[in-house]
Amino acid sequence: MCSVLLGVTTVLSVVTPAAAEGSEVDYREWRAGDFRRGHFEGTAPWLGGLVLARPAGRVEHEAKTYDYARWTSPVHRVGFAATQAVASWNARTPAGTWLQVEFRGADTGWYVMGRWASGDGDIKRATVSGQSDEHGYVDVDTYVARRPLRGYQLRVTLYRQVGSHATPSVSMVGAMASAVPDRFTVPASSPGPARGVELPVPRYSQNVHAGQYPEYDNGGEAWCSPTSTEMVVEYWRRGPTPQDLAWVKPGYPDPSVAHAARHTYDYDYQGAGNWPFNTAYAATFGLRAHVTRLRSLTELERYIARGIPVITSQSFREDELDGAGYGTAGHIMVVVGFTESGDVIANDPASPSNEAVRRVYKRAQFETVWLRTQRHLADGTVGGGSGGIAYIIAPPGR
Repeated sequence: MCSVLLGVTTVLSVVTPAAAEGSEVDYREWRAGDFRRGHFEGTAPWLGGLVLARPAGRVEHEAKTYDYARWTSPVHRVGFAATQAVASWNARTPAGTWLQVEFRGADTGWYVMGRWASGDGDIKRATVSGQSDEHGYVDVDTYVARRPLRGYQLRVTLYRQVGSHATPSVSMVGAMASAVPDRFTVPASSPGPARGVELPVPRYSQNVHAGQYPEYDNGGEAWCSPTSTEMVVEYWRRGPTPQDLAWVKPGYPDPSVAHAARHTYDYDYQGAGNWPFNTAYAATFGLRAHVTRLRSLTELERYIARGIPVITSQSFREDELDGAGYGTAGHIMVVVGFTESGDVIANDPASPSNEAVRRVYKRAQFETVWLRTQRHLADGTVGGGSGGIAYIIAPPGR
């Protein structure tokens, strides 16, 4: 399987109160006029986004020369001792442009969370490995704190090739900070407002792409995240055009899935499972998208009840999720609804065909393998879990 790592109009700053198990989550984002509260170095707010107005400097990157400008957020205080953080951004990068997102705690240096462009004609979209010090380290797309994280800043650097007048435009940058207890099992929540609701999300299998495009991690089980992301993008009636898909080899099924894999591929991680790269891809189609954590299926049901499917990350042994028929160190799927009894209806891309993608999983089992932070492996060792990671993707205003 894949190894993967509320509708608002301006700022979203949400601290969810601690659940019985002690989970705490803070998601904060800046968009539109909120950019004015940060520090500008050659950047400027324009038409609801952040753009490069005048160069603040010049750099060489991948044998090309770029002008750059920066924006730095105010310090955001977290109301608890966070242990992890994941950044998100929504942006557009015309040809000849790209951006970099960085993160720092209250007493740390800057960590690069991603060097990103929607296409791959200018830079190799990538995270940066090897970032580690006494304060914490970056694990692909996640900052892991070695010391309590009680506040942070984000910095966005916009680049354009020298001689160009194009500019990246950033409509949102944000981060989710969290403290999730170390746990193997999670108490099941009671069924909530989405009982009996099933959203008509398109069904795509990742496995029908096995062996395709080795340069983008060879399709098949490596493509659970872009396959899930593409399902939700197309649920909202968005997605690549026939011209966008002209590069896909004729005869390959569901070319939009291959397109999503190519445009979420992380050249450092060497996979398409990077969480914020997937939400950033969704946002290129005019959607709002970010990575967060949820604390229960009851919270997730509120999205389903409002017509918003939720993409989740989980890991489990084959005997821990009845009906899956496989085990995984990390897998992405789409929660599309709930049965009348509260069990989870998922579009699981780890299926042999598109027709087989719809699955029903027992509520208690699904909730545990999604929310927990540790799992027992077949050899008796302990592996990690996502702690409730979710991609939230919806149109503006939804």
